[in-house]
Amino acid sequence: MWGLEDLKMHREIIDRLDWEMTPELAVETYLEWGTGWARRDQFVRFPDQEALYFVIYDWEKPAQVTLIRRTMKEADEIAKIVAPAEMVARAIAAGGRKPGVGVYAITDELEEWLKKQLGA
Repeated sequence: MWGLEDLKMHREIIDRLDWEMTPELAVETYLEWGTGWARRDQFVRFPDQEALYFVIYDWEKPAQVTLIRRTMKEADEIAKIVAPAEMVARAIAAGGRKPGVGVYAITDELEEWLKKQLGA
């Protein structure tokens, strides 16, 4: 599992990050075959297609974001980046669900912080 410094050395990954992908959209795109008509052009176009995106597991301590590589077959955790706890807390609160049991998308604030850290 990579950390922030490890990920910085992989420009080929950073350049392919999907900043628009959310946990919900990943499920719809890669796992929910019956809803393709509703997604317009957001669907898997070829078998080896993958998405690289960040999520927050709100049960993890310290506060961090996890980089996921999602394909039709699996989801792998690539990196874990410790992020400012207050930013992670705000992202969890913005998700509107009960804390401690969810997977959340990053907020614009966290996206900007990650981009600065990664030089993206």
